[in-house]
Amino acid sequence: MKSAFWDKVIGRLDRMDPDSVQTQFARLVSEWGQLKTIFHALREGILVLDMQGRVVFANRAAGRLLGMDETAVVGQPMGRWLPEVDWTKLDEFEGQEWNHMAAREIEISYPAHRFLEMYLAPLQPVQQDAPSGVVMILRDVSRERDLTAEIIESERLNAILMLAAGVAHEIGNPLNSLGIHMQLMDRELRSLPEEARAPLEELLGVARSEIDRLDQILAQFLKAIRPSLPNFQYQALPGIVAETLDTQMAEIHDRQVTVEVEPADELPLAWVDRAQARQAFFNIIRNAIQAMTGGGVLTISFVAADQTVGVAFQDTGPGIDSERMGDLFRPFESTKPSGHGMGLMIVQRIMRDHGGTVMVDSEPTGTRIQLSFRRHERRIRLLPAPAEAEVGETAE
Repeated sequence: MKSAFWDKVIGRLDRMDPDSVQTQFARLVSEWGQLKTIFHALREGILVLDMQGRVVFANRAAGRLLGMDETAVVGQPMGRWLPEVDWTKLDEFEGQEWNHMAAREIEISYPAHRFLEMYLAPLQPVQQDAPSGVVMILRDVSRERDLTAEIIESERLNAILMLAAGVAHEIGNPLNSLGIHMQLMDRELRSLPEEARAPLEELLGVARSEIDRLDQILAQFLKAIRPSLPNFQYQALPGIVAETLDTQMAEIHDRQVTVEVEPADELPLAWVDRAQARQAFFNIIRNAIQAMTGGGVLTISFVAADQTVGVAFQDTGPGIDSERMGDLFRPFESTKPSGHGMGLMIVQRIMRDHGGTVMVDSEPTGTRIQLSFRRHERRIRLLPAPAEAEVGETAE
């Protein structure tokens, strides 16, 4: 931006005495110091480049976002940090190209994976028509991207769950019909001679047992995927884990899996819905023991941080391929040949409803999944209302 004051100073510089020049120079230095302080206080990254793409100035936020030492980057080519742009051809940009470059989103992987909004504008110096440099503003929009992705994922998840619930309901109708016809067949069998009835009753009993099992599976499935408002209470996670293990001991023994639960002395209580937490633990444990096809060890430990308390499940299975990690929570994507991928999707939904997190770390020697819950109830802090006396005094 052109300054009328500095235009006048520059225009009369050859007629000014040394003391006036020194005064104006000191004023300029002071203003520059103030500007640097302001720039370094900003959360957005600010960089100034010359027309050859070399760094002239960078504030602290730019150093943090791009992994550069802002005190030692002057003169360095910008292409070292953002090679997506040919910074050496800035002087060839014209109006339309500046418009194209004015605002764009870039993705970086160092020093951390981030999405940045980049704004560029030419610096128009005093008494010159051509730009002498470029000012660049960087804003971290990773959180906004994550929130948008979460909203899209949540909507997709809800749509799939509604579809799955509809399919399960439609399957339930013929199951009920089969059960009724089984009862009718049982009545007809009673009129047959004993020697003819016995083998048929055995077959009918197997069929009835399988129908009951399918009906129970459908009921559990619908209960698991049906959206419900969590009933939050302070709960001890080790107790919920113990309850969950009790319901799975038969399968654990059948698969020759050893479960080791590490002690959790003085573990803080978690703010959870007990039934939903048990469902999440059930799905994680079942996936782990089914992954260890030849037997293995499942280690369950507890972790606590300032704001969270969690449970970690470590198995000794074959691990998950890195290319499949991105699809881990997608429905119908499973590492098991007969899996449907709904288990981890339900875990993700439960943790999202709890405001918690799911962390997965997998190697060829096993997979570790950690579920972290809040330690405290979320509270909204309200500002106290002004006292009546204070209101009256203000009115006067």
